[in-house]
Amino acid sequence: MGVVNVTPDSFSDGGRYLDPDAAVQHGLSLAAEGADILDVGGESTRPGAEPITEADEIARVIPVVAGLVARTPTPVSVDTTKAAVAAAAIDAGASVVNDISAGRADPRMLAVVGEAGAGFVAMHMQGEPRTMQHDPRYDDVVNDVGDFLVERLEAARAARIAPDALCVDPGIGFGKTAKHNLTLLAHLSELVDRVAVPVLVGTSRKAFIGSILGGASPEARDDGTLATVVWAIDQGASFVRVHAVRPAVDAVRLLSELRVIDAHAVA
Repeated sequence: MGVVNVTPDSFSDGGRYLDPDAAVQHGLSLAAEGADILDVGGESTRPGAEPITEADEIARVIPVVAGLVARTPTPVSVDTTKAAVAAAAIDAGASVVNDISAGRADPRMLAVVGEAGAGFVAMHMQGEPRTMQHDPRYDDVVNDVGDFLVERLEAARAARIAPDALCVDPGIGFGKTAKHNLTLLAHLSELVDRVAVPVLVGTSRKAFIGSILGGASPEARDDGTLATVVWAIDQGASFVRVHAVRPAVDAVRLLSELRVIDAHAVA
C-alpha cells in the first residue's frame, strides 16, 4: 500500500503533494514501482494533529482519487474517519476505506461502507491523534488490541460489510509507546491468527524507528522501515503501508522467492 498524503502537515512529507496534480503524479509513480493499492489521505493523523472540516477533506482528496482512478488500474483506498468523505471517495472510484478509528469516529461509517460494497480497514487507536501519545497504557497490549479488533470486525459484519472485504491494522504508533509497538510486532503472528482476516501493518518512517536508530529524520528511517516490512510479512501480514514503495516491493519479492525454495526443500 503506497501512501499518497494530500496534507500540508504530514510528519513525513507534509505539503509536498498538496497540489492535486502533484499528488496524482506521485500516486502514479508509486503504482509504477509496484504498489498494489494507493492510499489517499487528506487529514494528517500524526501525533498532535488538529482535525479539519469535512468540506476541506473532500476538497483535498476527491480530485486525487478521481485522477488516480482515471489513470491507473491500481485500486485506490481513502484514509478517512468521516463517512461523507468515504462516500464521496467511493463515488469517485475508491474501492477501500481505511479508517484509523475503525468506524467509531463517525457512526455512519460502517453503514456507508456496507451499502457501497467497499472494502474496509479497521485500525486500532487509543485516544485520538491530538492526544494519543499522552501516556498510553495497556494491561496487555497484544491482547487488548486483539480484543478491540475482534469487536470492530463484529460491528463491521453487523453493518453488512462482506467478510472477504475486511482487513485490520494494529495501529503501530497510534496511542502506543515504542515498547508497545515493538511488542505488537514481536507477537504479530498471534494477532494474525486471532483475527482471521488480512492484516495491514503501517510502520513507515514512524518515530519508534527513529528512537531506535538514534533520532533519525523521517526519510532517514526508510532502512529501519524495511526491516519491519520484512518482519511483518514473515509474521503473516498481508499488506504493508509504506512511503517508499520500490524497496518494500523488492524485499517482499525476495522473501517470496526464499519461501518457495524453502517449501520445495521441505517437500
